[in-house]
Amino acid sequence: MRLTAFTDFGLRALILLAEQEGTVLSSAAIASMLDVSVHHMAKVLQALAAGGFVRSTRGKQGGATLAKPPSSIRIGDVVRALEADQPIVECFRADGGACALAPSCRLRRMLKAAENAFLAALEEFSLEDCLGADVRRLIASLQPA
Repeated sequence: MRLTAFTDFGLRALILLAEQEGTVLSSAAIASMLDVSVHHMAKVLQALAAGGFVRSTRGKQGGATLAKPPSSIRIGDVVRALEADQPIVECFRADGGACALAPSCRLRRMLKAAENAFLAALEEFSLEDCLGADVRRLIASLQPA
């Protein structure tokens, strides 16, 4: 399985927010710490808010905070939400895709089983499992001056 950069950025943003739980971080601050585009991070945070993982506020003092405790945010749920529009193969697309083999393909079942196993493995972990003193020190070094 391969995750999109969008999902990767979302997971990293959640880790930053979890390590600074209760602090409101702007999309610009998160983008700066992760060295990604502010525009892209704003879209990621919007998707995380739509999925119920973060709460966002507008305005000069606005930004994002976690919507629930890190222990209740399952990594599999985050990946499912952020990868919802990214099927792993053509025939998994919502419109059925354009695979000429689809009517009699046996590979689809195997790939679906692999995808389900991948997501089930990620369900074993919460955002809290991504945290620790080593991560906290690293994040502190990323803080904008």
